[in-house]
Amino acid sequence: MKIGILGSGNMGSILAKYLINLGHEVIISNSRGPASLADVSAKTGTTAGTAEEAAAAQDLVIIAVPEKAIPSLPVQILSTSQAIIVHSGNYYPSRDGSNTAIENGLTDSEWVAKVIRHPVIKAFNNIVAGSLASKARPQGSRERISLSVAGDDLKAKRFIMRLIDEIGFDALDAGVIASSWRQQPGEPAYCHDLDKQNLIIALEKADINKRAENRALADELARPYL
Repeated sequence: MKIGILGSGNMGSILAKYLINLGHEVIISNSRGPASLADVSAKTGTTAGTAEEAAAAQDLVIIAVPEKAIPSLPVQILSTSQAIIVHSGNYYPSRDGSNTAIENGLTDSEWVAKVIRHPVIKAFNNIVAGSLASKARPQGSRERISLSVAGDDLKAKRFIMRLIDEIGFDALDAGVIASSWRQQPGEPAYCHDLDKQNLIIALEKADINKRAENRALADELARPYL
């Protein structure tokens, strides 16, 4: 596959390495331009490119940037893309500023889809970078962590779930994109390295009436690290 990754931080770089190891062609980009990506490219085997080049990847585009950077992405290219687009980020008000649309009820990924004018699959956001980098396991392993995947396009969602399995994690269908708040910061399914059965339980425990409270608590806890 030809894959573009928008964002060269921990999450983008880790996913890039996995995808290269699986034999895919990967272009990685950031806001500073290809010249700043020499080290990342050397470590991962990816091609350093512009955001426009990454957004134009024909099979898969992964958005791995903070929410505050979403409006700066090449929306004209993303909006007409034929690729599956994955949103792997999370909204943290202390980093991203207050987002009225999300505060009023949209999930992070619903808002992203509106901004880029293209449907997205929510994936890779309910695991910390360290676990993503070090805890991939063969299929059937008792220690295999599960990642939740939400989206409205069942075919695209199943495609991403198969890719997650190839990387080394169990994938769990977490429903439509409107339900992806259940895997966002502060919820029981967020960043606890759960196996599939316990991830199912965690998603079921999510209480929409506590969504704003849980997000605020997660934001406060994360503030020193953002």
